[in-house]
Amino acid sequence: MKSLRHSVLLTVLLFFVWLALNDTFAGERATHWLSNALVGREFVHSVQKGESLAVLGARFGVEISVLAANNGLRPNALLKEGQTLRIDNRHIVPNSLSDGILINIPQRMLFHMRQGHVIQSYAVGLGRPDWPTPAGKFTVITKEENPTWDVPKSIQEEMRREGKIVQQRVPPCPENPLGKHWMGLSIRGYGIHGTIAPTSIYQFRTHGCIRLHPDDIADLFAEVSTGTPGLLFYQRLMVARLEDRIFLEVHRDVYRKEPNPFGNLLAIAKTNNLEPMLDWEAAKAIIAKQEGVARDVTKTAALR
Repeated sequence: MKSLRHSVLLTVLLFFVWLALNDTFAGERATHWLSNALVGREFVHSVQKGESLAVLGARFGVEISVLAANNGLRPNALLKEGQTLRIDNRHIVPNSLSDGILINIPQRMLFHMRQGHVIQSYAVGLGRPDWPTPAGKFTVITKEENPTWDVPKSIQEEMRREGKIVQQRVPPCPENPLGKHWMGLSIRGYGIHGTIAPTSIYQFRTHGCIRLHPDDIADLFAEVSTGTPGLLFYQRLMVARLEDRIFLEVHRDVYRKEPNPFGNLLAIAKTNNLEPMLDWEAAKAIIAKQEGVARDVTKTAALR
């Protein structure tokens, strides 16, 4: 009987500890994720030969469906050379790291930070839902140009299941999936690298690594040194305040980790006294659409 009472008391104690930790975390996150910066812009693009919605979405960090809808097109529409497209690729910069590499998984954006300012920002490709990119702190521990790909056992097994030729090592060559640059992370087995499939950028199609356009990884590689810290995290709803304007950005919950984005918005708004400034109907519409673009949700009356 005494043992049972102790067990019950321990369960109750653990429950209240769990509640306290979750309340603390929720409060910290609500405060933490109020940003004060955006990257990207609204602009008009003239289609070049060979470009498609998939190519442009990957290059500019916009969902193909959103890019199509904004221009009155179908997602599979063929583009003509010289055709003009309206592009909005504004993204909220998470306010969670002053120096280093910051990657928000649902957002599929990489931010290279220095003294609290963005010096580089790129769209990235990340792990597919059945092979997710892990969250956590990391350090860049290696840098290689023209890397050799030592194929992990797990990927070799996948090749075998799919009836492909099983490769153990892929030397530097035009067929190497890592492209021409590799930055190995302290999270074992994962890295930031280039690609030979540029349209896979801004998609969830990798085996967990962070994939950049060849031009972007070359620029980042030149700026980043070994020992650079970084953070991979999962935040599908973000809010930014730029003076008297409020912006909201919402992404799909591809890894099914944040089922209640409206609850997150309420917490952020309450913690940062934003309720009177928000157009709640516009915010609800943005949450429903999950377009992945920073939208202005400032309540007009709040500006008077």
